[in-house]
Amino acid sequence: MTNIFAFNIPFVSIFLMMITAIITPLVPDRNRLPEKLSCYAIGIVGVLSAYLLYALTNSGQSIAFNFAMGHYPAPWGNELRAGPLEAVLALVFSVSMLLSLLGNFSSTQEDIAPARRNIFCVLVNLLTAALLALTYTNDLFTAYVFIEINTIAACSIVAVKEGAETVRAALRYLVMSLVGSGLVMIAICLLYDLTGHLLMQNMHSAIQVLVVTKNYMMPLTVSLGLITVGLAIKSALYPFASWLPDAHGSSTNASSAILSGLVLKGHILTIIKIFCRVFGLEVIHALRMDTVIFILGVLSMIMGSVHALREKNVKRMIAWSSVAQVGYIFMAMGLNTTAGVAAACLHIIVHACVKPMLFTSAGGLSNAAGHKKGLHALMGTFYVNKWAGLGLIAGACSMMGVPAFAGFASKLSIMLASFDSQFVVWVIAALALSSVLNALYYVPAVIVIMTHNEDARRNFTASAPTKLYNFTMFMFLMLNFYLGLFCMPLLRLITRGVNVL
Repeated sequence: MTNIFAFNIPFVSIFLMMITAIITPLVPDRNRLPEKLSCYAIGIVGVLSAYLLYALTNSGQSIAFNFAMGHYPAPWGNELRAGPLEAVLALVFSVSMLLSLLGNFSSTQEDIAPARRNIFCVLVNLLTAALLALTYTNDLFTAYVFIEINTIAACSIVAVKEGAETVRAALRYLVMSLVGSGLVMIAICLLYDLTGHLLMQNMHSAIQVLVVTKNYMMPLTVSLGLITVGLAIKSALYPFASWLPDAHGSSTNASSAILSGLVLKGHILTIIKIFCRVFGLEVIHALRMDTVIFILGVLSMIMGSVHALREKNVKRMIAWSSVAQVGYIFMAMGLNTTAGVAAACLHIIVHACVKPMLFTSAGGLSNAAGHKKGLHALMGTFYVNKWAGLGLIAGACSMMGVPAFAGFASKLSIMLASFDSQFVVWVIAALALSSVLNALYYVPAVIVIMTHNEDARRNFTASAPTKLYNFTMFMFLMLNFYLGLFCMPLLRLITRGVNVL
């Protein structure tokens, strides 16, 4: 039986990050204390999440427990739910967030004005709290509240860097996100009107009755469509992803790493929980939403890479690559099986570890080239910052699906999951085509940074990377290889978590 300490970890983790967000503005900006405080808090959450994962899996069976917050019991009170899947995702999110901050510690100091650094730390803490809440919540309205917190903090973390281009990108991001939020809110109102509940299991029971009796099928279909489109916009699924490259291209390196690796995953995880816990996979299939998201996933895989091929800015190229990787997740969800959902969750974890590494590497290489972001301006930067170069190479291999790298493991799991699906031929063809397209823009990028150019290197004026940066890149690389070589125990754990989702 899970002990009382582990039982309270979900609430403590969220509460700790919210309290840290409140305290951070009061901390004097000496020796970068606000950023250190944020890192310490995120590190504590990572340790707590690791202990929760241990406590949930130590018995050798799938476990899930509910934690009711406040004085009101279900179905009115808020409720948190933690199982093996939630615990492993909370651990990955906290580790990735911490490494994204540590790896860009120096560049954050250069890119953000001193008066805004406390604000940046507040936003990071709120984003972490929102991600944890979306991971653990069992209440659809609470999920919506933290979706909005996530949205406001994410848009602000783009705008924290001064400049007209940054403000334009942040406003565009905000407008698109608010459109998505509006659709989600309308859908939640419809679902509440149809079911009379906001807790996910209660909604699930009421929806099953509606499906069996065939009552209100049209409003139910509309609510599912609205919530899917709304969260797809916020997850940067094609064709709703035009805001993403601008947001990444003009924000700080830390912001890009956090936005791509973590913020998008919070919205995708919410869709997975709604599909599995609120509607159920059988209802999703009956309403044909699995086919819709499968088609959109394949489209996103292809078009994200096509747009990346046209980019000359390295951060925008990686941003469009994120759109393609989001497509992998939605395609796996469209298989509408437990194996498909587990493969989608594994790719969420892989992307949450690899994409921050890529953006941190791109930031290090750009710094080596004198803060230039054009791809050809990075010629020879591998020899100036080898850890950043290794990170870009490893990330590229992962995105292309080279064996022993993280991306290969998740793509293989998606392919294996498709064998029991009607889409198996389409999945294999889409995976092959997407991997080829990935190679068409990642391989040239690797060649550029490894090409000797003495004339260009003489113009490089950047200082040597810090030990903290090198350590962070080393940790990212180890995570990449671990996920690529030892993914099967993790996939089994994820599958157990999906079974009790």
